[in-house]
Amino acid sequence: MSGTSGYAFDNTSELAGGRFDALETCYDPVTFARLADLGVGPGMRCLELGGGGGSVAGWLADRVGPTGSVLVTDLEPRWMDGLPGRANLRVVRHDIGAEELPEGDFDLIHARLVLLHVPERGAALDRLVRALRPGGLLVLDEFDCGWIPVLASPSPESAALFERMHDAVMGIITAAGADMRWGAHAYAALCRAGLTEVASATYAESWRGGSSGTRLHQVNIRQLAGRLVEKGLTQEQLDDCMRLLDDPGFAVNSYPLITTWGVRP
Repeated sequence: MSGTSGYAFDNTSELAGGRFDALETCYDPVTFARLADLGVGPGMRCLELGGGGGSVAGWLADRVGPTGSVLVTDLEPRWMDGLPGRANLRVVRHDIGAEELPEGDFDLIHARLVLLHVPERGAALDRLVRALRPGGLLVLDEFDCGWIPVLASPSPESAALFERMHDAVMGIITAAGADMRWGAHAYAALCRAGLTEVASATYAESWRGGSSGTRLHQVNIRQLAGRLVEKGLTQEQLDDCMRLLDDPGFAVNSYPLITTWGVRP
């Protein structure tokens, strides 16, 4: 994940690996299919922004082949140490919220769940557009966290507890500068940035208790536990919520992943 010092989660924590694993399990198939449909192929020069655990960067390197290249960036690149050596892949530490990129250099720039966390997202988006070559493609996978209804729960009280916990998590992340509706805002932002052929597609599914999706919520609770208690939740309530997220009788809608793309004229 790329971002700025305002990012709510500590990616130096060992818990960050659990978040990357959950996100990759839930969303890698969606991301890979979308990028393939958009024509990512041999010979392309790619930037993977906020590489996280490195799964998308590795897929891109395989996809573009020896005649292409992939530059993958992150604030904390150590989670990509396990990427197998590839002559066409390079990992660098970079903060898109504050640092420039090579201009006019990339055929494809992809970022998943990055700009929603960057307080300076407008400036970051402008940097990404400038880094595209004319005709280059920008693809953003972003959440719209405004619609994640509880689909089933052992009791109304359990559903209310999850909703209270989730509202508190969203409050902490928003206070750090995130836009938790950024997935829904990205289309207009790409148009304002001067891209053409702007389009979007949305993916969502149900997350049952004990699944990779509900594990994502559990990792977030663990990492933000101290601040959640400061916001009025008790440790007992957090423990109850952790158990609920393991209960197959509980189900919640996933975060809708909105993929938005556009072309630099």
